[in-house]
Amino acid sequence: AYVAGVDEAGRGPLAGPVVTAAVILPEECNPLIGVNDSKQLSKHTRAEFALRIKEHAVAYSIHFQSVEAIDKYNIYEATKQSMKESILNLHTEPQYIIADAMEIPVNIPQSSIIKGDAKSLAIAAA
Repeated sequence: AYVAGVDEAGRGPLAGPVVTAAVILPEECNPLIGVNDSKQLSKHTRAEFALRIKEHAVAYSIHFQSVEAIDKYNIYEATKQSMKESILNLHTEPQYIIADAMEIPVNIPQSSIIKGDAKSLAIAAA
């Protein structure tokens, strides 16, 4: 079964676009051990892990939500819609979703985990 981790970046500062990603990792993903909340990693380490994630992921998708959409809907709704787009744009459909503290409006079973990027490798990878 494919499980997608979903997370966002850029929601905290409320400046600029919000970026969301969905990542499906393989069962064995030893090269990704050490991935954590991106705010806890240096810029260099984040870049290294980004390359490893792209290389090893079963599927990944990144979506940018515009400032205009954020202004129109609000940051929370714009983030949810961006996460939905990230999931729908995966080339492999997940059977389950784990998201960092967010319910995503898709017809796929899911769990919302508070501080999920520190608890789930799939969310951290996203």
